[in-house]
Amino acid sequence: MEKVNETAVDWREYDRGETAFRRKELSNAVGAADLGCSLYELPPGMRSWPYHYHTANEEALYVLAGDGQLRTEDGPEPLTAGDYVSLPADASGGHRVVNDGEDPLRYLAISTMNDPDVTIYPEMGTFGVFVGAPPGGRDERSFHGYYRIDDETGYWNE
Repeated sequence: MEKVNETAVDWREYDRGETAFRRKELSNAVGAADLGCSLYELPPGMRSWPYHYHTANEEALYVLAGDGQLRTEDGPEPLTAGDYVSLPADASGGHRVVNDGEDPLRYLAISTMNDPDVTIYPEMGTFGVFVGAPPGGRDERSFHGYYRIDDETGYWNE
């Protein structure tokens, strides 16, 4: 058994315009192999990772504090402390967390860590491929990249 207190894990900050948040990779701090868990803190008015879904990894969110919304395939869903959301590994699990409240939104993001994974970003028209370590994994990948969905290449490259 490995154990860590979240206060012993450093925040990593992400800031790309409207996408700004802090993240503590809790599962990496204890060397977890098959289960990912990160603590997120999203300031008021900010958004998490761009809208996306995974094809190999199920995710879940548990809201610890604050209010916001979860953008889903069916539209926005309110989020409040105590909410738990399951996000399947397909288009129905598409999501993006938005803090439209007045206080920081703190939540746990939990996921399976299956490899390989293809992550689809429908609004950006791109997808990511991850081989050797899943998204959020700490191991070196044997192959990864981001590509445009509309790029089409024939099998024989003719």
